[in-house]
Amino acid sequence: MENNEYRTLKGYKLKNNRKITDAMEDYLEMICRYAKQDGYARINHIASMLSVRPSSASKMVGNLKELGYVDAEPYGIIKLTQKGWELGNYLLYRHDVLHEFLCLINHTKDEIEQVEQIEHFFDEKTIENLEQLVNQLKNSSFYPSLP
Repeated sequence: MENNEYRTLKGYKLKNNRKITDAMEDYLEMICRYAKQDGYARINHIASMLSVRPSSASKMVGNLKELGYVDAEPYGIIKLTQKGWELGNYLLYRHDVLHEFLCLINHTKDEIEQVEQIEHFFDEKTIENLEQLVNQLKNSSFYPSLP
């Protein structure tokens, strides 16, 4: 074994000094989805889509605002900052790559639940490599088309 430095999941997160949590990423991803459609998101929409209470969504949006990812306006309107758009677009990209990969290898059309559970564990390099693999597999005769 080359690397004898094992850690718990929490240990790896502390080592990498991440300021944004997995839950914050989930909220930011959902805000970005809405903002791409309407230019903004609303607390009630986010709460509904993530199956949380509006008070919980409001608190999380406040955390994202403190980190500079969103601007929250009165009456629950949320707009992404430039920083929010950059990370939000990456989170959507990561989600889409993993979804396409899992659908391809499982021969299904919907792997949302599985993607939502694992997407936080992949770094950018791995996602880029998975995207290349998906494209190669889609262009090969090894994998048949989805049903």
